[in-house]
Amino acid sequence: MTLELKESPLLCIGIGIAVVSSLINGSTFVLQRKGILQARKRGASYLTEYMWWSGTLSMILGQIGNFLAYNAAPAVLVTPLGALGVPFGSLLASYILQENLNLLGKLGCLLSCIGSVVLIIHAPKSDHVTSRAELEEKLGDPVFLSYLLVVLLLLLVLIFWLAPAYGASNIMVYISICSLLGSFTVPSSKGLGLVVQDVFGGGSSSSRALYLFLGLLATLGVSVLLQFTFINRALERFDSNTFAAIYYVTFTSTVILASAVLFREWGMVGAVDGLGMLCGFTTVAVGVFLLQVFQDASLNGKGVKAPIKED
Repeated sequence: MTLELKESPLLCIGIGIAVVSSLINGSTFVLQRKGILQARKRGASYLTEYMWWSGTLSMILGQIGNFLAYNAAPAVLVTPLGALGVPFGSLLASYILQENLNLLGKLGCLLSCIGSVVLIIHAPKSDHVTSRAELEEKLGDPVFLSYLLVVLLLLLVLIFWLAPAYGASNIMVYISICSLLGSFTVPSSKGLGLVVQDVFGGGSSSSRALYLFLGLLATLGVSVLLQFTFINRALERFDSNTFAAIYYVTFTSTVILASAVLFREWGMVGAVDGLGMLCGFTTVAVGVFLLQVFQDASLNGKGVKAPIKED
């Protein structure tokens, strides 16, 4: 891609905010998990733990940062940068929660960071949708509406059937819910940034823009609250490293798909950059895989040795 980052100050700001937000989000699950464990040990509600509230505050700050980043850079660039929160959260969990982080886990952290750099280099450097009129046209696209309908049906099945039956034993139920909700949160965040100027700028179309603004705001609010609810349910039952690692891959995949359907940002990516992004995301996924799958393995001179579990 010929456009350099220095030629787009807004893009550089968006990348910077995305990096900081990913680090903040990486600490969220660890702090909330710590608060939940402390409350469980005392036999009290985690709502009484300052550690849990600090994690919740981090989540709020991270969401605000994501909102700003999505409106300063393409979603297919911002979302994968969340990978930086995975190694940061793992390092933090190894100190705060005493969760194991061995040599392979550290290698996974390094690969996640390298993959993120590759994604930054090859991702599109400008948005395809830049006005409210274009956004309204994209929101009414039958392809996007069909996609949202499928996602909504999947969420209803997961929330009202699979979560009560299998959520406590299968981490993928809660992760799937939170990831699919990203199909609403990210487009809503980016859409709000496009509409807000028309809402507060006045003009003959300000009332129409206001209705769209309120609709996007309501969608974002409901989606974030549902994500918050199911994230905490997951952290009550599963360790933070497991959740953060798998959640990153599934959430990123879902958001990139939703952004591709709505904003058509992939239309600006050539074959070389598309292959570069695929390699970058694969590198991140491999790093996350190493970080999680071999989390409890021990290393010796003969290679990797899985822990012996007592019956």
